[in-house]
Amino acid sequence: MTALADIARETVRQHGMVPDACVVLAMVSGGADSVALLRLAAEGVLGAPSAFSVLHVNHCLRGAEADADEAFVLALCDSLGIQARSVRYDVTAYAEAEGLNLEDAGRRIRYSLAESELDRCCAAAGVHPREGRVATAHTFDDRLETFLARLATGAGSAGLRSIAPVRGRVVRPLIDAGRADVTAYLTGLGQPWREDATNADTSRQRAWVRHDLLPVIERRSPAFRTTMSRTLRILAEEDDLLAEMAAAFSHDFAQVSDGVLGFDRSLMQTLTRPMARRTVRGALIDAFPEASRLEFEHTEAIVDGLADEGFARDLPFGLRAETEYGRLNISRKEDVHGLVAPGLLGLPGRLDLGAAGVIEAREVPLAAVAAGADTVTIDTDAVAWPLLVDSMRDGDRIRPFGMTGTKKVGDLLTDAKVPRRLRGRVPVLRDGDRVVWVAGVRLAEDVRVTAETARAAELTWHRPGAGTNPLSE
Repeated sequence: MTALADIARETVRQHGMVPDACVVLAMVSGGADSVALLRLAAEGVLGAPSAFSVLHVNHCLRGAEADADEAFVLALCDSLGIQARSVRYDVTAYAEAEGLNLEDAGRRIRYSLAESELDRCCAAAGVHPREGRVATAHTFDDRLETFLARLATGAGSAGLRSIAPVRGRVVRPLIDAGRADVTAYLTGLGQPWREDATNADTSRQRAWVRHDLLPVIERRSPAFRTTMSRTLRILAEEDDLLAEMAAAFSHDFAQVSDGVLGFDRSLMQTLTRPMARRTVRGALIDAFPEASRLEFEHTEAIVDGLADEGFARDLPFGLRAETEYGRLNISRKEDVHGLVAPGLLGLPGRLDLGAAGVIEAREVPLAAVAAGADTVTIDTDAVAWPLLVDSMRDGDRIRPFGMTGTKKVGDLLTDAKVPRRLRGRVPVLRDGDRVVWVAGVRLAEDVRVTAETARAAELTWHRPGAGTNPLSE
């Protein structure tokens, strides 16, 4: 047993990361850390899940290099007899549309695709989704680098605790191992890995912390890793305690109704400022997951607003906070609609798109062919499952049902009188680069049910808000 395997096995045991008979989906980029995670899983170090598979996300950022990473991961998984899926997604376009930096955009896309793929894998294995786990290859080096980066830019204890071993369904079996343990393990196996050249670009903060800042600290304080391990554990334990207290206050002092998060101002003002801040932030993230990326100043403004009768402020991610009749309410602004977060839709499958509603797929008898704006039937074998679901992209074209030529998706939305500000919330279903269905608007001709169809699948868009039409003014 290698040092890395011992560390990973103990981490998995200590945190109960992989319950018996659960489904595990590993995120593998091709870098040393994720390749080590994959090899350890193949050796049984992660336990005995009922199903194990791999997801690789090609961010389309580095051209041929990214394509080579994808090919490497798929070939390695094939050699190990492990099922793998690769999804390509244009991170640059998503970042520009959502006003994010590339790192944040890539993280959102990876986790969004991982969550939906894990749901699909759980359904295929007959396991409840809560028994699924997404395994990532973050190491203790990543924890240190994240701590130092957040220390430099400013963060509270929740941020300074750095990367948690377990968060929701995400588990990190290598979180107690150093990068040196990873490379020693792979070298001993004779296992190559891929290097991302951007990791050496010290104009990026994380690379600067890794290559310039951390070595200086370790030369000055050789025991830094040991002391930081203890410090991070203490921060995490104390943060967990405060989070439990804030959750209790949130349960009593805040309420979500019809998509609006409301705080009782008089009750909230009985809290100390630190606890009010935690209560606001915790309730916000529960109600609007995208709020996890709000900055400190936004939370502070909301806490200040609890004592202000006329408080009103627009927040990032299309949120708005304002006081009304003894409450401070936070909701999504009607005039701001972001993009559909990308996800994978299996068959059968159900994909929650948040503010854009739900997309569902199920097999149906050929006699049950449906046709309508929000429910369509396609030839099951005319596409490769799972389908990618996201928003319209520049240059998208579709061969509309009943037509011989193609048409721009943007023109279809114009014809359907979908306001430009709402188009990002129209789900677009794709088979690779091919548009299969613009939900609520038009199905593609080449996936329709014909006399030769052997199996049929029904796609349904459950729009957000009963009785509402999000595609109209």
